[in-house]
Amino acid sequence: MKRLFFLTTTALLMLILISNSNREKDYFEISKNLRIMGSVYEKINNFYVEEIIPGQLMKKGIDAMLQSLDPFTVYISESEIEDFRFTTTGQYGGIGASIKRSKGNIIITEMYENSPAHKSGLKIGDKLIEINNKPIKEKTIQEIGDFLKGPAESTLELKINRKEKIKNIIIKREEIKLPSVPLHKKINSKTGYIKLTSFTQTAAQETQTALLELKEKNISNLVLDLRSNGGGLLNEAVKIVNFFIPKGQLVVTTKSRIPEMNRNYFTTLNPIDTTLKLIVLIDENSASASEIVAGSLQDLDKAIVVGFPSYGKGLVQQTKKLSFGAQIKLTVAKYYTPSGRCIQKIDYSNKTNQGKSERIADSLVNTFFTRSGRKVYDARGVEPDKTISMEYYSVITEELLYNDIIFDYVTNEYSNVDSIAPPEHFKIKQEEYDKFKSFVSLKNITYQTETNFHLKELKKVAEKEKYFKENKKLFNKLDSVFSVNVEKDLDKFQDEITYFIENEIVSRVYFQKGRIEASLNKDPYILECFEIFNNDSLYYSILGL
Repeated sequence: MKRLFFLTTTALLMLILISNSNREKDYFEISKNLRIMGSVYEKINNFYVEEIIPGQLMKKGIDAMLQSLDPFTVYISESEIEDFRFTTTGQYGGIGASIKRSKGNIIITEMYENSPAHKSGLKIGDKLIEINNKPIKEKTIQEIGDFLKGPAESTLELKINRKEKIKNIIIKREEIKLPSVPLHKKINSKTGYIKLTSFTQTAAQETQTALLELKEKNISNLVLDLRSNGGGLLNEAVKIVNFFIPKGQLVVTTKSRIPEMNRNYFTTLNPIDTTLKLIVLIDENSASASEIVAGSLQDLDKAIVVGFPSYGKGLVQQTKKLSFGAQIKLTVAKYYTPSGRCIQKIDYSNKTNQGKSERIADSLVNTFFTRSGRKVYDARGVEPDKTISMEYYSVITEELLYNDIIFDYVTNEYSNVDSIAPPEHFKIKQEEYDKFKSFVSLKNITYQTETNFHLKELKKVAEKEKYFKENKKLFNKLDSVFSVNVEKDLDKFQDEITYFIENEIVSRVYFQKGRIEASLNKDPYILECFEIFNNDSLYYSILGL
């Protein structure tokens, strides 16, 4: 027995030594380069011409190192932990308002219903001057946001400018929890709608509550809106897929060079409803967990995906604790939908000579098949079964939005309005739009249409080639036809401009929920959903059933 124990122990020690000999090379490289890095820092600290801030310098070094990997592997300093917690929980200590810089001022642009900001009497459009008696005009948006955040029950004093009147407002911070499902409602006699904005720790529970409430209203169709949903927790995505898919079905697989990261995620509970006709909405900003939900339901032929090709993030991140309260969020695996495809678009492992990562080449794209045999592809995000063309607004509309002219008009005219028609029914009258046109006429806005730009370029070429003089009358005629005319464009694009005015007004009374609700009536994605739901043969043919 002693001899057997000795032989067994010797064999184990040999295996450990062999393993360690392979690791020693790695450890030596790590040790050597850490010493080099320390030496570089020492020389900078001792001899650099200007005084350095050690923490900032080292953080930049860490950030540069991680940027050579992928954009999702990041260092989170102790001071940034609160912001990171917000991305996973949707919670933070603060006042429940959003800000932006506009025309040299810091403006309140959004408030959450029943938030401390709302209850204190703060209004959208208010200009922040001071926070706790400290001027903030020269501060960055990040710095001002940090000032506004803080422990629940703590107070802060804001000095604001509201229509050229200075006011002081005392606000008591609270624990703010942003909903993952800001809106769910029945949008016609048979169809329910759920807007899911993030995959935080409560996403599945909120979605389940919304789905059960809609089922009580006898829906037979459901629209799950994942547009601009940047993702979040993988487990929440799996739970949401399970609402529509029977127990024991594969939802997603993760694969890594690290064996313990190789996992299959199956549905573990009985579904809520497998009979609903289901459409999932995505766009170019739907990423990560959103793509798991859309891609899995597409692969299992449970949902029609409508919209625009998704972001294409097929990478899984985990957070690891570091010294002094910091953390690192790093990519540990790739995920694969039930058909076996990975939807990752960018190959971060191979960079160009300029250090840029590029899309995976078309020649490397592989074909996979859904359960019913429909073709789907990897390396391209989730491609919709029904594509919606991207919306392009007129130049004047973009100018009115970019320069906050619509925002300023609503702030001037509706700052004291607290009651209007419900979001889905609210409309402004022609007299109101005429009033807006008068407001715009005082702003002296200038812009150039693409047609006008190309006409100017054509004139330059005509002059160069000596065709301009003989065609001067023609060019003058074209100038009169295509020259920028603000008043004419306000009439020409009244419908789309009115949409944004109405949406901004609704947000002042009904907040984020109302803004989403008001947009549904003219939403081309929703109109496409109705068309598909109303045609059973189309619905099932798209699914290949």
